[in-house]
Amino acid sequence: MSGGHFDYKQYNIDDITDEIGRLIETNDSTEKDEWGYTIGRHYDADILGYFKDAVTILKLGSLLVKRIDWLVSGDDGPESFKQRVAEELAELYKKGMK
Repeated sequence: MSGGHFDYKQYNIDDITDEIGRLIETNDSTEKDEWGYTIGRHYDADILGYFKDAVTILKLGSLLVKRIDWLVSGDDGPESFKQRVAEELAELYKKGMK
């Protein structure tokens, strides 16, 4: 089955996470977009800290929603749910939640 309980909406979380990551990466850019506006937003470090916190929280949320989706859809049982969550959390922490 590979999930489906949430109509795969959890992937929207991943899209938002990626977009916030792009905003962080391009914050200082002076490059222009197709309309001539500067791509970089030039937010200060405090605001970028909130963006980075959001990325961390959203990655954690995405992981948990995916695992819950697989559990309630019957792809995982309670034990495999716990094991997979533990493994994937360990991997996230190993990568520094980047």
